[in-house]
Amino acid sequence: MSGREEDLALAVELAREAGDILRHHWQNRATLQPQSKRVGDFVSQADLASERHLRDRLQAARPGDGWLGEETGAGAPAARRWIVDPLDGTTNFLHGLGHFAVSIALEDDGGLALGVVHDPLRGETFAATRDGPATLNGAPIAPSPGGDMTAALFGTGIPFGDMPHIDDHAADIARIAPHCAGVRRFGAAALDLAYVAAGRLDGFWERRLQPWDIAAGLVLLRAAGARVEGWTPDGPPETTGDVVAAGPNLFTPFARIIRGG
Repeated sequence: MSGREEDLALAVELAREAGDILRHHWQNRATLQPQSKRVGDFVSQADLASERHLRDRLQAARPGDGWLGEETGAGAPAARRWIVDPLDGTTNFLHGLGHFAVSIALEDDGGLALGVVHDPLRGETFAATRDGPATLNGAPIAPSPGGDMTAALFGTGIPFGDMPHIDDHAADIARIAPHCAGVRRFGAAALDLAYVAAGRLDGFWERRLQPWDIAAGLVLLRAAGARVEGWTPDGPPETTGDVVAAGPNLFTPFARIIRGG
């Protein structure tokens, strides 16, 4: 097993362990005492326990690596860095909506090297390295082959609370809705990107996401064969936080409409 394969196996193992922690808290979520980070953005004991476990295990297994976690922030600079969302979809989780995930990515001097998105309730683990393949529970996945906009189903994220760009998203939806079969807002960007990689959604767009929201999903998309860009073709999602993604046959018309071109 190569070093990259060992890293991926470790990430899968840790994502599933963190998923077990989340399932325990899910079964006892009435006892959670969430705190608000800002309007519409929450953290709970489940997020913190999952992140603590992931950080401790990664520090033990890969002591020379760096760290970026949603709840604990960035560690010291290092040649390699793990990017972790311990509970993507916290609001869903707290409301009893069973759509959330653990997201783990590894970044090295070549960019994003691997990504894992684990759905603990469905027992689904999406995983990929930079060189592919992308898999779901070990079986290869691929984006939708379709190129018909009128049959396509898209995902997005809608700003909440006091976010300033709600009008941008309203305009996006107004542009795309007349041309497609529907738009879904599931509330967990990591799973949305994994679903595009697996062909469950035909495409996805969202602005101003954080690295832990998208890092693992970007690896999955590229390894699966989807096209991924930022809001402009030369704006990398890793640095801008803006994502436009779809299968290769649909990307061009989708991107043109959603960008207002």
